[in-house]
Amino acid sequence: MTLARRRILVTGANGFIGKNLVVRLGEIPNVIVSTFVRDDDSARLPQLVAHADAVIHLAAENRPIEEAAFTQVNAGLTSELCNAIQQEYSTTGRHVPLVFASSTQVEQDTPYGRSKLAAEQAVQALAQVTATPCIVFRLPGVFGKWCKPNYNSVVATFCHNLARDLPIQINDPMATVRLVYVDDVVTALLSALETAIPGCVYSNVKPEYTITLGKLAAQIRAFADCRTSLVSERVGTGLTRALYATYVSYLPNEKFSYQVPQHTDPRGVFVEMLKTPDSGQFSYFTAHPGITRGGHYHHTKSEKFLVIKGKALFRFRHLLSDELVELFTSGAVPQVVDSIPGWSHDITNVGDDEMIVMLWANENFDREKPDTVASKV
Repeated sequence: MTLARRRILVTGANGFIGKNLVVRLGEIPNVIVSTFVRDDDSARLPQLVAHADAVIHLAAENRPIEEAAFTQVNAGLTSELCNAIQQEYSTTGRHVPLVFASSTQVEQDTPYGRSKLAAEQAVQALAQVTATPCIVFRLPGVFGKWCKPNYNSVVATFCHNLARDLPIQINDPMATVRLVYVDDVVTALLSALETAIPGCVYSNVKPEYTITLGKLAAQIRAFADCRTSLVSERVGTGLTRALYATYVSYLPNEKFSYQVPQHTDPRGVFVEMLKTPDSGQFSYFTAHPGITRGGHYHHTKSEKFLVIKGKALFRFRHLLSDELVELFTSGAVPQVVDSIPGWSHDITNVGDDEMIVMLWANENFDREKPDTVASKV
């Protein structure tokens, strides 16, 4: 089914996955979302189903006060929902596809695991009797923004506590956890609706990650450390990317910003912003009118300059031939200027206002091996 112009019923909409799902559904044009949450009366389910084109069933009890709530909600509510979908089919002949978020805990002989298994069986019975498209996801640990810490997610707990300099407890650092990221879960749930076929099928969220508790804690601590070292973790892909987004989402308001080093002299300021493990660092500097910065060369290091305010004259001199090159740039026209190994170079503020220049160097500055040799242009 195409999701555009569809009516989607989401149970458990106020839960962790539900909040992320409802926000994503709101980004799809003309999708109408109805919700069923913890305090709603299950007697409303037939009416809600009657006005839905599909149902995503997320409502569940994970850590109730009374053990009986496992059966009441996980098994009982799922059975009531399946009955409402079957009733809609019996009355109108209309199939209302169902996507159900189950758990890998069905493999464990625990009250929670048994209740989720009973819920799966209710979904299977619905599909068998009515040929309703039903997709079951046995989810491992799900992590991401808006997950409740100190509840049932080790990632949420670690991120919340470490972002606040609070202690965490690890009984076995070598114990492994299986994880999926909430954005990937939401994508999988929505994709399942678009490819739904008659009958009950099981599906997985990809990618799935496995990590030890010790490594998980170390990685999250490293995110906090980068604010002082300025060296970023490799946060562009995979598990590290997802964990970083999660960690940042748990920062308290007062930690939304942090200071970075600023070096001041009569020429202006030089500010380091971010360093990478293997792709250099980002900085910016200023220069007052008439001030020249640089006057050095590099053997291997290379840099990129972007004037974002003011007017600049870049000068280059070849170390062997003394060939001279001059380039004028300004903040009015975005233009990157490369420094070239083997060429002495400098930059002069030729405008009337303060000049601000963004700088990327392909390697982090090493005072022991600066690869920067003074040389006038």
